[in-house]
Amino acid sequence: MSSEIVTRSIATAKNVSAEGRTHAEQQVPPNIPSIGELKKSLPDHCFTPSLSLSFYYVLKDLVIMTLLYVSMLALTEGPLALHWILHYLAVYPIYWFLQGTMMWAIFVLGHDCGHGSFSHNWVINDIVGNFLHSIILVPYYPWKMSHHHHHKNTGNIDKDEIFYPVRMKEANKKGGFAPFFGLGGAWFAYLVAGYGDKPRTANHFNPFDPLFARRAAACGASLACLAAFLSLVLVPYAVSYGLANLALHYILPVFAFASWLVVTTFLHHQDENVPWYVDEKWDFVRGNLSSVDRHYGWAHDLVHNIGTHQIHHLFIKIPHYRLEEATAVFREKYPHLVRKSTEPILPAFSKMFKLFNDQRFIENDVMVHVYNTK
Repeated sequence: MSSEIVTRSIATAKNVSAEGRTHAEQQVPPNIPSIGELKKSLPDHCFTPSLSLSFYYVLKDLVIMTLLYVSMLALTEGPLALHWILHYLAVYPIYWFLQGTMMWAIFVLGHDCGHGSFSHNWVINDIVGNFLHSIILVPYYPWKMSHHHHHKNTGNIDKDEIFYPVRMKEANKKGGFAPFFGLGGAWFAYLVAGYGDKPRTANHFNPFDPLFARRAAACGASLACLAAFLSLVLVPYAVSYGLANLALHYILPVFAFASWLVVTTFLHHQDENVPWYVDEKWDFVRGNLSSVDRHYGWAHDLVHNIGTHQIHHLFIKIPHYRLEEATAVFREKYPHLVRKSTEPILPAFSKMFKLFNDQRFIENDVMVHVYNTK
């Protein structure tokens, strides 16, 4: 990062710190119940996964992905093929976006497996999770472990996994960002290099990385599943149909999925006036209440209600198909704790990226930090 950018960012942080400290403290919700009280307020059945229902969603998503693939082939190479110009102006871009969205849905189902909300059986969870995440190039078990680290430290300036505020004493170590984090490119960079400084710099493709070493065998098994998919499916596909078709049919949808992942992961934990806490001010309930609920319009149900993020963060064992019900109860009983945004996703992402980029450097003694436009 250039000294000019560091200076500008630190100046912004000083203004926020000096003028917004009281404002930041005011954003901390009052009367925060314990996690036990919150759990008792929700229906018991919300915590019970249905194996048949979980597999129904897996089958449904795989069928939709297959239909999208077949439709794309019919419109580009089959009897219904359109003019080749339309392939690149309409058919392929629509296919990349829709197939990438379905890959995001598949990711969420594998994410349920990692949290143990797919079923009560950890063997089933890990088998299904490895399968689902391998077909979208995600190392299941290593990501499961780093994601658990995020859930245990959500909203903690000093310990959260990604997109956290940075103290000024660390400012010169932090580089700048590509526009909008480089979208899908940021996801793959994160998998390889992590985010920030150790222990946040985990390489998800190294089962002996310190973050994963205690589960090195399980992480190695996930990497073997990923290697099997590459060698048994993607390489033969490229040999049979060419690298160009592999890119058009698979790689670009994966990039679209990864872009979804960057956008939604960022927005689930960033909004105006959402507090981040120094470690000594942080606790599990307070930190996870800093998650933000968002609605993804036509895609909301398709990607398994992951936008109902507050309840998901408080109770990872709730299956995705129970999140809406649990969220409705939570909002009714604890309206003062609700954080939700109805702002359209892309404008919200653009706004919050700018705020984050301008205000991510904070004073060394800040206890509570919020991003705001004031």
